[in-house]
Amino acid sequence: MQREHKNIFTRLTNKLYGGIPMSWPVVILSAVGVALLTAAFLVAPVFQNTSFERMGVYLEAWIFFAVIIMANCKKPLESACKTFVFFLISQPLSYLLQVPFSWQGWGLFRYYGYWFVLTVLTFPAAFIGWYITKKNWLSLLILAPVLVYLGITAYQSGLHCIHHFPYLLITLLFCLLQIVLYGIAFLPGVKKLIGFAVAVLAAVALALTSRTLEVNAANFLPGDPILTESAAIVMQEDPNLVVTIERTGQDSMVRVQAKRYGDVDFTIADGDREYRYTVSVYEDDAGHAQIRIEER
Repeated sequence: MQREHKNIFTRLTNKLYGGIPMSWPVVILSAVGVALLTAAFLVAPVFQNTSFERMGVYLEAWIFFAVIIMANCKKPLESACKTFVFFLISQPLSYLLQVPFSWQGWGLFRYYGYWFVLTVLTFPAAFIGWYITKKNWLSLLILAPVLVYLGITAYQSGLHCIHHFPYLLITLLFCLLQIVLYGIAFLPGVKKLIGFAVAVLAAVALALTSRTLEVNAANFLPGDPILTESAAIVMQEDPNLVVTIERTGQDSMVRVQAKRYGDVDFTIADGDREYRYTVSVYEDDAGHAQIRIEER
């Protein structure tokens, strides 16, 4: 029975990582399909605060797609080109498909900058990443950061799932599945055990060190007031929740730096005008720290 299970996993990994004809039409059609799927997960209310919604924000699903493309290419340059084009099509297209359904409209593309940088980085990353197919110590070295990321994500998802079951259960299982698949497909012998240990130790290290909340984000102000250079924040001093004005041309934004959950009132004094707000730092149902600013 064990041999049968082993053969099933071996056949699965051989097909998934080396048995798919990764032609250009396959890459392009896959990119369009993934973009449609991502947009659907982000637009449909049923997926809000679920593991599926994470596809538009976090990397675990995109790592999965990238590894499949890399492992089914014949040369490192082919891997780099096809992975880059996959991201170059899928990422902006997923934003474009959301525009008609979002209150932000075209403003959604302000978030694309982060993904554009990642898209550019996929070229050298996929060139180097192709060498995981050699199934040697270099494979382990290349996969180590991926296993660390997946191990940490699995830990975070599992911890949240314990407190808010079944939220993020799919994310937990998906990350664990990837760790197992990469170990079977690319890390033979003792390298497999080391690879699993890397993921586990990363999760343990996070568990021992992540004791405090750390949030640092810029947020638009409700009503989009136009602030002058003399505008200043007036609020009760709190070292664990600090609000500062973010100078970004015509946009009215504040930066929130928080080390705790809670609400804080603040006022922006700008000449004869005053704008009164409340900033709330809270944990959503998916276990993520969120910031909300409301007018008082």
